[in-house]
Amino acid sequence: MLSLESLKPVALLLLRLALGIIFIFHGYPKLFTHTHETMQGFEHMGFPGYFAYIAGVFEFFGGLVIIFGIFTRIAGLLLFCEMAVALLRVHIPQGPITQVKNYEFPLILATACFALATVGAGMISLDHVVFGGARRGPRKGREKD
Repeated sequence: MLSLESLKPVALLLLRLALGIIFIFHGYPKLFTHTHETMQGFEHMGFPGYFAYIAGVFEFFGGLVIIFGIFTRIAGLLLFCEMAVALLRVHIPQGPITQVKNYEFPLILATACFALATVGAGMISLDHVVFGGARRGPRKGREKD
């Protein structure tokens, strides 16, 4: 019987795929289709209009990076910060958390991105291939120089 610990690489891959797809599909319109409307929406929320492009770049390319699992911790941290700003500047100021509608989506995205930023992409990723799964600190059985 497989232990749940041995399924961690698959779980991280599925998490990356789900997050990446969500962010790509939310970033694409900000960059390529609804740019004028999106800029007006950002201005209505109190941000400069060009922040729509910044959010689009973070979401579209961050989603791609997360799917492939390269520089996952950096992308996860940037997307976490973007979702945290959305929560703090847009959703939470609408009232008490029990009355705010639609805060759940950015909350779970922020949490999942933070998890990837802290845990990393896992063994089924380009991070693991490129960086060799390098670990910090001395390996077991090796003495310090």
